[in-house]
Amino acid sequence: MIKNNLPHAEWSYSAVLYEMNVRQLTEEGTLKAAERKLEGLKNLGIDAIWLMPIYPIGVEGRKGKLGSYYSIQDYCAVNPEFGDMADLDSFVEKAHSLGMKVILDWVANHTARDAKWLKTKSADWYEREADGTAKVPWDWTDTAKLNYANRDVWRGQIESMRFWIEKHNIDGFRCDMAMLVPIEFWQEARKVLHAIKPDVFMLAEAEELNLFDKAFDMGYAWEIHHMMCDIAKGERRVWDLRNTLYADRERYPQSAMRMMFTSNHDENSWSGSEQSRFGEALEVMTALTFLWEASMPLLYTGQEMGYDHSFLFFDKDAIPEEYQQKEYSQLYRKLIQLKHSQAALQAGERGGRIIEIENNAKDCLMTIVREVEGSRVVAILNLSPYTIHANYNNGIYAGTYTDAMSGEEVILPVHLEQDIKPWGYTILYK
Repeated sequence: MIKNNLPHAEWSYSAVLYEMNVRQLTEEGTLKAAERKLEGLKNLGIDAIWLMPIYPIGVEGRKGKLGSYYSIQDYCAVNPEFGDMADLDSFVEKAHSLGMKVILDWVANHTARDAKWLKTKSADWYEREADGTAKVPWDWTDTAKLNYANRDVWRGQIESMRFWIEKHNIDGFRCDMAMLVPIEFWQEARKVLHAIKPDVFMLAEAEELNLFDKAFDMGYAWEIHHMMCDIAKGERRVWDLRNTLYADRERYPQSAMRMMFTSNHDENSWSGSEQSRFGEALEVMTALTFLWEASMPLLYTGQEMGYDHSFLFFDKDAIPEEYQQKEYSQLYRKLIQLKHSQAALQAGERGGRIIEIENNAKDCLMTIVREVEGSRVVAILNLSPYTIHANYNNGIYAGTYTDAMSGEEVILPVHLEQDIKPWGYTILYK
């Protein structure tokens, strides 16, 4: 097993992350307008903002009217669609004044097909076809593949990342398709960035094990996410989720943080809103993202207000200003308060590992405990569309708790026998 001895940023252990799609968050679609949303997100309990790419977008091969965030012309500039560098600095300053961190989306694998580097750097900065044109990775026809056999590319990338840390006080990076770039590059980048900002935070859009080897703090929990979707559709059962939990303990270092989510920009735009993908299972699956071992939960733009919509990816498709479903905000507020208040739910090596309480319906029901000294969370989760007649013993975990959703004091008996409605759940803490 990889032993990742990298120190995590202190703020990250109990953090909840928000992915901000500046284009769609407001009618204006600017950083200035997005800045006005920060206080509301702070009041909800959000700890860190992940900004989708804020750089100028390529014109050559552009998809849609506005293009893909991930087709970048210039790594050290701001997309005029969103404003200018002063607007970004103001956004970061406001976030920091509220006690929130800001991480930038970083696309190291490729640039736009009319990127600044294609004009100013030697040809061997890019992988080339036989006719000399820059290669297109996968079917991303608006992009050009960088050549990591050239160490000058490494230096160019790292200097660009340093620019945002040193000049604009950015707190870290979410790294797009990190597994497509050599791990040695990420290790070098982390070393340089950590020397400048010791609490820099690095998130990989991937879950390959080697990325935790002196490079990244956190990776995506893609496998678990898709398993949750399949369980919601009735295509898999809880056994698969449970088996993955124990397999991950063998695969990943205990310090590895995992980003858990019911939505993100890819899932939302290409697979549909979380409401369409999870249906009646959405609330319990949302709770699970806060309860899972080693998890840092993610909210994507619109989730905090229950916006049931699949955003266009390459065009303007903003959330209406008047839209709000307060029950979703209340759900997230309670779950975030639980995450912040209970040390047992911390990510990485600090949080409690999941302990299972044996129950009578293990294909549908998860009865779990996470605890560390001074903090215990017990959760009863019916991850099925059936009413389950639960019958099991809580043993040493019986006692007096607070219900995380109602705030009421409840007694968890030694022997529990009750019906649990489809997709029903209870979360208790003490």
